[in-house]
Amino acid sequence: MKKILKTIGFFLLINLALHPPCKGQEETKPKKELKNTVWFNIFNPIIDAKYLVLGYERVLKNNQTFTFNIGRFSLPKFSIIDTDKLGLTGEYKDWGINTSVDYRFYLGKLNKYNAPRGVYLAPYYSFNHFNRENNWTLKNPDAPVDIDIVTDFTLNIHTLGGQLGYQFIFWRRLAVDLVLIGPGIGYYEMKVKLDTSLAPDDESLFFQTLNEALKEKFPGYDLVIEPGEFEKKGSASITTLGFRYMIHIGFRF
Repeated sequence: MKKILKTIGFFLLINLALHPPCKGQEETKPKKELKNTVWFNIFNPIIDAKYLVLGYERVLKNNQTFTFNIGRFSLPKFSIIDTDKLGLTGEYKDWGINTSVDYRFYLGKLNKYNAPRGVYLAPYYSFNHFNRENNWTLKNPDAPVDIDIVTDFTLNIHTLGGQLGYQFIFWRRLAVDLVLIGPGIGYYEMKVKLDTSLAPDDESLFFQTLNEALKEKFPGYDLVIEPGEFEKKGSASITTLGFRYMIHIGFRF
């Protein structure tokens, strides 16, 4: 939170320096109204995620805008410490996508300028889809060779909430958008398929280790993935309170 406040203060000082209050000056020629902004998300909104997202904002009224974001979403390799029996190899395939929308209300009583500049409140919805295929090795001292395991893990995250933010405009064309806080409810759908033939004890060890890895990656995760195909939807145990905070750099036109 201290870092966020320092960042806000820094941009406020720059904004005041570049836009000092002026009196007695009149516009000789009306400037073209800029209603569109394209931006790039430079701040990672998901813990430990690889994130490449582009966005678009459109001014609909003097104090209202609509935004849409889409891009690639990928988690890093699971951080699992190898045990005497189970190890995760470096081979994996993954793919993911993120989309989100919000409708912003720029607060006229607090802002000197029309949208998209100043303080805003906005409801938002975001969707993240992630799929990863991991290769594992089970080391069994009683077997002549190690056992190979393949898991196919799919995760969908739906998040609905509201956010508070501030957007700076520099030199008319440059936009710096700060989503300061965005509490929301996250709804998780997870599915794991296992491709191998394991003894019950080895299977139990494998899923115990996998569950520990998931707990490290996803705040609020307290499910237990068990042998076989797993799918869980809509229970309170995977509906968790989260926060959204991002920084966008954009160009207006």
